[in-house]
Amino acid sequence: MSILERPLRGAVRTGVGGLTVDDVAVGDGGHLKRIVYPPGWRWSTHMQPVTGGERCMHAHVGMLVQGRIEIEYADGCREAFDAPAAVVVVPGHDGWVVGDEPAVLVQYDCGADTVERLRLPSSHRHD
Repeated sequence: MSILERPLRGAVRTGVGGLTVDDVAVGDGGHLKRIVYPPGWRWSTHMQPVTGGERCMHAHVGMLVQGRIEIEYADGCREAFDAPAAVVVVPGHDGWVVGDEPAVLVQYDCGADTVERLRLPSSHRHD
């Protein structure tokens, strides 16, 4: 386990869909989360059975501090992120870990209000 995967003091640690999530409440409805995605993890395989739906409908804004991930939107567009990398992923995606190293994302979100509060697009589009 790398130092980036160790439990965070003061965080609430949970596991869901194969992920390890350390969550610290900040500000008015905000959360700073450290999410560890294990090698082989994929949203459509591991999280879809938990949340339902065709694609992940949560926005992700943060910094990938370890590992590699790929994201694919419904229209087939893909994005790849290699740490260290700023990450902005809008709702309507599948995503997976690339390689044999866990991916670690430090993410800020506001739950269901993330898109609105961070003024993100509600879905992937080509402008």
